[in-house]
Amino acid sequence: MRIGLLLSGQGAQKAGMGRDLYDNNANYRATVDRASELMGCDFQKEILEDDAKLAQTQYAQVAIYTMSMGIYAALDDAVKAQVVGAVGLSLGEYTALTIAGALTFDQGFNILKDRGRFMQEASDEVESKMIVILDDDQAKILEQIEAAKLAGATLYPANFNTPKQLVIAGLGTDVDEFAQQLQDQGIRVVPLAVSGAFHTPFMQNAAEKLQARLAQESVQPLKVPVYSNTTSAAFEDVLATLNEQIVKPTHFAGALASMNEAGLDATIELGPDKTLTKFAKAIVPGEVKRYAVSDLESLEKVNAELSNNEE
Repeated sequence: MRIGLLLSGQGAQKAGMGRDLYDNNANYRATVDRASELMGCDFQKEILEDDAKLAQTQYAQVAIYTMSMGIYAALDDAVKAQVVGAVGLSLGEYTALTIAGALTFDQGFNILKDRGRFMQEASDEVESKMIVILDDDQAKILEQIEAAKLAGATLYPANFNTPKQLVIAGLGTDVDEFAQQLQDQGIRVVPLAVSGAFHTPFMQNAAEKLQARLAQESVQPLKVPVYSNTTSAAFEDVLATLNEQIVKPTHFAGALASMNEAGLDATIELGPDKTLTKFAKAIVPGEVKRYAVSDLESLEKVNAELSNNEE
């Protein structure tokens, strides 16, 4: 079986995530314990159990990365052997790159610890918001964004998640006005629980700090392809693409479509929820099987069903 991994992005976090895995799986627990050493605290109790900290970008990114990497560590080797590619949403790309061997766990964790801090600082500089727009005519939405910008609004497309889901970001008051405009047209709008306008020029200061930070790193060759949100193609120059990612829109739909073109029989989402699995259903309909691992029960199910797969 050809398996593609989906790695969670920010917004999926919730207090207590992974608790049953930590209590019952040694490989998962070892990953979280390593995060405790790197963070200098009891990571499970002081980060993963704390709603207030998980609401902050500087903690949420390392939390999701650690949980997703812990789940990967807990997968049976027979399941891992069937992985042929990976796609992560935003910070999930760092998880995907670590799984693919470009980064070590410690590298990915320490980079994300700094990236989260840089993005938190940039978010604190100005009051900004992100909203999800649920509509299948994204061209029309983009036209309205441009019209609003010509009228003086500060708005940007930020995440092209599926053909029917677009996330936009901007100044708080401008986003509120635009959301009302859309709702008046009968278009559904959902606030996004993040602390800043990610993947837009609002993150320019963070991008400059991240570029200097990534210049200190070296990466290893990828063992399996990782498909970029920025280019919708497989990563080539890893560090250069990660530098661009922080201020450019994500194209999860394009990245997943590219991975699917290489041939997939199943996807497994590793992280706190099933958001990317829902995206995958919209992007890659048909016979591809879908799994999501977020707790002990779902881990055991995936290991049982896929470890002895003979397809």
